[in-house]
Amino acid sequence: MKNKEMLLIPGPTPVGDSIYDAMAGETRGHTDPRFVATYKQAIEQTRELLKTDGEVFVISGSGTVAMEMALVNTVAAGERLLIISHGYFGDRFIKLAKAFGIEMDVLQAEWGQQVSIEEVEKKLDEHTYKAVTVTHADTSTGVAADLDRLVPLIKKHGALVIVDGVCATAAMEEDMSKEYGSPDYKIDIVLTGSQKAIGVPPGLAIVAFNQTALKAREAIGQVPAYYCDIHNWIPIMQNPANYFATPPVNLIYAYEEGMKLVLAEGMDKRTARHAAFGRAVRTALREYGMTPLASEEVAASTLSCILYPEGVNDADFRASLAEKGIIVAGALAHLAGKAFRVGHMGNTTEDMLAGAIRAIGEVLQELGRTVDIEKAVNQFSELVSANVQ
Repeated sequence: MKNKEMLLIPGPTPVGDSIYDAMAGETRGHTDPRFVATYKQAIEQTRELLKTDGEVFVISGSGTVAMEMALVNTVAAGERLLIISHGYFGDRFIKLAKAFGIEMDVLQAEWGQQVSIEEVEKKLDEHTYKAVTVTHADTSTGVAADLDRLVPLIKKHGALVIVDGVCATAAMEEDMSKEYGSPDYKIDIVLTGSQKAIGVPPGLAIVAFNQTALKAREAIGQVPAYYCDIHNWIPIMQNPANYFATPPVNLIYAYEEGMKLVLAEGMDKRTARHAAFGRAVRTALREYGMTPLASEEVAASTLSCILYPEGVNDADFRASLAEKGIIVAGALAHLAGKAFRVGHMGNTTEDMLAGAIRAIGEVLQELGRTVDIEKAVNQFSELVSANVQ
């Protein structure tokens, strides 16, 4: 299936032909041994990617389902949660915590900035928290969390580390076997979805628990969930021939193929490629007078939120770009109309992004602005060539 448009929003992201081909396979029963083998392989691929010593869950659902599964299985009503938010999607944990009667404190950064490590340390010194949520790359702002500093600090204070990797997994390092200064200082939970850096159509919620997080689930006893209770899913993840809820058969085909591509490229190369793409896109767009919301020091590798120059109308800009086959997303909340968001992750290629830089320049010219398209495209290509092997 040939993509007719270049989908450069923060998710869903472009889907490759081999993934489409896999998804178009004949639908089989969810207990058919052939499907069971594919599902089992997809679960093992997920374990290989995230390197957990516990359990992984690959189920029908969105990233929000993954967030709920991570929280409801580890933090009980009345226990305390610290939410570190770098934007709209970090704030979503607030509503989830309220829904389950969880006590919480929230550290919200100014959009485009990181929550300071000093603020986090102060909060951790003030209260005892069962868990801390960290959005690795916030889809609304393009800000990345500094896990190298946050994880050891949180673990030192005895809390679980829950990493929302929806817009980071398979592009930014989320190695659950990594020791952050001590053998016990590791990420406890990573949650994500299928449709962003993994590059598969939407519809899968993916969560990994380490042994520490699994013990937290056991300590809670009964949880206020049924579909999201990991006790109901562990037997299926250990043997997909078992049944709890019907899996999305064709989407599992697609996911298994997408994960095959991820693992074949390797995380070292993927991390370098995504970092190079992000920096190159932002550098090129600065040439057009467009300003990234997040500075390079805190910018995510997977998407960027870009502020318009004075006088550029958001609706006109994105509509004209769409006519050229390039789809970008509007900004959220108070930035709506003032910025757009561009994804540069997953199956996106250097040629795709160079074409997008050129098309953005053409639209700006059509809107009456003077820009140097060739200089911007060359800057993009030079940065990518220097940093991607």
